Amino acid sequence: MKAALVMMMYALQALKDAGAQHRPVTIFLDTDEEIGSESSRPIIEDLARGCEAVLVLEPGQGPQGLLKTSRKGVGNYRIRVHGVASHAGVDFDKGHSAVIELARQILEITKFVDLTRGITVNPGVIRGGTRSNVIAAEASVEVDVRIARMADAGTVSEKFSAVRAFDSQCRVEVTGGVNRPPMERSAGTARLFEIAQGVGRQLGLELGESSTGGGSDGNFTAALGIPTLDGLGAVGEGAHADSESIVLSQLHLRTALLAGLIQQL
Repeated sequence: MKAALVMMMYALQALKDAGAQHRPVTIFLDTDEEIGSESSRPIIEDLARGCEAVLVLEPGQGPQGLLKTSRKGVGNYRIRVHGVASHAGVDFDKGHSAVIELARQILEITKFVDLTRGITVNPGVIRGGTRSNVIAAEASVEVDVRIARMADAGTVSEKFSAVRAFDSQCRVEVTGGVNRPPMERSAGTARLFEIAQGVGRQLGLELGESSTGGGSDGNFTAALGIPTLDGLGAVGEGAHADSESIVLSQLHLRTALLAGLIQQL
């Protein structure tokens, strides 16, 4: 993302130095995208409504630097179980384990996965219990949900809302929902990609497109119907890992691509 900032600045400076004519460009940088864009989302959507197109400088997909024309939507759910505590040795039969109830709930929600529709459900963080000799009174799980189509958000929500305790002495709470709509490939996005391909060919680049399970702020703008093209940033791999890297030899070409695309719009 630091490389993307450099690309953006140099692309605009190059257009200015060349006296190139292009539409006004609005730059928006936010720092909470990785944690849901809670504070920046309304600003992003307000700015996007006044734009002809949105160009997202997330890195390209894979070592080929594929541009992203669709992304999955993201949801976060939390299931919290309230059980009945008791001594595991003295009063075992008086307890109702929140941990056991949660384990059954986790197995149940994994049935919501539908790979044919691009729906995934991942119980990622589990907490529960206090000591091994205590029947657990509390347990919870944080669940990541991905959807390829906004039409599936309601279906997923209904399934989570229908969750009920297996043990009648336990109480189950479900909170959360889809907080980032999918970026579905639209005619406007397809047109942007075709323009980018044309610019790329002039630079000796053959650009491909991809769909990804990760979300970005482009999800918000695309959901508003604004043509959005993502993955215009650096070429590299290993995002969020110790091996995260960019291909320096591609940096000037991607910057030229960005400048050419801005000029074509």
